[in-house]
Amino acid sequence: MGFGVFDGAIGPQPRLRGPSSLDEEFLAPGIRPIGVQPYERSQLLERVERDGATVGVDIPDRLDVQGEELDLQSFVFEIKRRETIPSGERDRVDQAKRNLRRERVERVERIEEGDITFEEGEELASAIIGIDRALNALENLGPTNLEREQQAQELADRKRWLSFLKKALGEEDDASSRGGR
Repeated sequence: MGFGVFDGAIGPQPRLRGPSSLDEEFLAPGIRPIGVQPYERSQLLERVERDGATVGVDIPDRLDVQGEELDLQSFVFEIKRRETIPSGERDRVDQAKRNLRRERVERVERIEEGDITFEEGEELASAIIGIDRALNALENLGPTNLEREQQAQELADRKRWLSFLKKALGEEDDASSRGGR
């Protein structure tokens, strides 16, 4: 702002601004777009960390995960359609989940600290949300039969332990101990 007379008024006067880098981007080919602003980074990070961000989002068809092109959507649907997952496939699913988590962390770090444009940040955020959607689908897979049996065994062990503790502490009466098994 400068001081002077503008339409007969005295005081701070607006200066006409010269061409900005955005103007130059449209005028001069080859000029690099402006990097993402701090408030835009915050918006992008908030978007990927928001509860419910994956609601209604499709799993990406293909995604570069840890340097390897993955048909993510078909992989997730192939695994989900099976009633049980064989142990060999379970290892493959676990490896895919680990790789997806690593890829998510790397992409979030690029948003947090990388020299990116807002458009690149939006692409990263969309990919992160797609990764989260795939991870949710893979995490919600039912356990294999062996895992179900192990869980049932652990539950039975806990019940027996609680029953033992109740008897030892005298909290269980004779009627329930006779009919409880």
